[in-house]
Amino acid sequence: MTAFNREKYIHFAIDSVISSSYENLELIIVDDKSTDNTAVIAQEYAAKDPRVRVHINEKNLGDYPNRNRAASYAIGKYLKYLDSDDYVYPWGLELMVQMMERFPECGWGLCSLKQDFERPFPFFLTNREAYEYNYLGPGLFHKAPLSSIIRRDVFEAVGGFSPIRMVGDHEMWHKLALKYKVLLMPEGIVWNREHDAQEVKSRFKYVPDYEKIMIHYLRANECPLENGIARAILRKKHLESGWDLVKSIIKCNPKKVKIHFARWRSYYE
Repeated sequence: MTAFNREKYIHFAIDSVISSSYENLELIIVDDKSTDNTAVIAQEYAAKDPRVRVHINEKNLGDYPNRNRAASYAIGKYLKYLDSDDYVYPWGLELMVQMMERFPECGWGLCSLKQDFERPFPFFLTNREAYEYNYLGPGLFHKAPLSSIIRRDVFEAVGGFSPIRMVGDHEMWHKLALKYKVLLMPEGIVWNREHDAQEVKSRFKYVPDYEKIMIHYLRANECPLENGIARAILRKKHLESGWDLVKSIIKCNPKKVKIHFARWRSYYE
């Protein structure tokens, strides 16, 4: 659990973990130099429950570097992220561990996915199937760290999250899917809170960064998709970025013009 200025919500997140039906856990909380009482609240829990461990950074690291810092303290088989304003259902951790144990060939898993109409959850996807599910199907790599569970050895093998502001999870799923099977899990395991203080509210300005990650992995030699399919996806996305740019120009929206131009230009870099 990474935390920064979440005194209003962190007790709710911590309570959800320590009340889990699955008890063989350690809750590692890494406070990123909060200026409110977030760390104090976390330390109060640590004083009462030996499974709770609190670390306070000497300087603010930011989102994904701090997620890596939290993972570096872990000793368990699996890493499960829960942001300090979110919630895991009482049965959530137990279900995720049980499903991962049923499919030991999988290196990671994602939950909170909408129903698949061809087969029930859980089921796993190979490298190629994961990319197809994301780019030709309902989508997969858009999920936040809250939806993930990752074997710690796998996390360490790929070097953790890249320190890319806001989009590090999107890049991580592309990276993991190149090497490891992914287990897909249903909704009803975790709960995502929405509030005005979340950076995700400004997600639109990071659209060019998402686009660059997609381009990089679809052009990579290791891309599991057939070359023709990957090229067709890129052509379609490039065309979409061009049309979005034209529409933003027609509507005289300078902010969107800047963002969509950055998207469109990414295909020539």
